[in-house]
Amino acid sequence: QVQLVESGGGLVQPGGSLRLSCAASGSIFRINAMGWYRQAAGKQRELVATFVSGGSINYADSVKGRFTISRDSAKNTVFLLMNNLKPEDTAVYYCKADKVVLTTQLGEYDYWGQGTQVTVSS
Repeated sequence: QVQLVESGGGLVQPGGSLRLSCAASGSIFRINAMGWYRQAAGKQRELVATFVSGGSINYADSVKGRFTISRDSAKNTVFLLMNNLKPEDTAVYYCKADKVVLTTQLGEYDYWGQGTQVTVSS
């Protein structure tokens, strides 16, 4: 019913930049929150940056000042600009849409994208 498609990952040298995009499509009436998570090899998935209900933003401490999340609400799209990338930023980055209200049924649902690999290495 809802698909999240991420793009923009790749290989970058330390200190470089990447911009991730995530577009949500399907039977969407409203998305209450949308953001980015990441999972490094052998580690648990963690929050990177997300818009929450009301429009405020949460950032992980490890990315504050380097990453910027933005969105185009009309297109149900969220972006993540990552500057000054470090090797420890290497992970699969996942987009998540929280508490999605559908046009086809009652309730609120969470959806994940398929993930995009970001590798920071010289």
